[in-house]
Amino acid sequence: MWWLIAAVGLGIPLVITAMPEFGMFAVGAVAGSVTAGMGGGIVAQVIVFVVVSVALLVFVRPIAYRNRQRPEQRSGVDALKGKQAVVLERVDGGANGRIKLGGEVWSARALEHGRVYDPGQQVDVVEIDGATAVVI
Repeated sequence: MWWLIAAVGLGIPLVITAMPEFGMFAVGAVAGSVTAGMGGGIVAQVIVFVVVSVALLVFVRPIAYRNRQRPEQRSGVDALKGKQAVVLERVDGGANGRIKLGGEVWSARALEHGRVYDPGQQVDVVEIDGATAVVI
């Protein structure tokens, strides 16, 4: 009975913190409970708990972390870096040009001060500086 209470107790922080280690210890506690149900003594129960918990930590944890990591998803202005845009109004080193980027019109300036982009040209967004796209 105590092993099941321990399993539930370890399951609560698993749900709150989303740390899989608590779930692995909870499974170890369930294994200890099964050992107790089969008539094993307290020493056997503790050994089963430790062996199952450590085995899960050693073998399952690396797999869980490897599968949990997703490719970095950029959002906001970071997602616009590297995108292509079309020049609507002449873009030069000043912040007076306009481009169409992701379906929206943005003010733009060239990264290189001497460079000029004419309407209709394709440009790449290098960075976003405030509300201005810096392009090459």
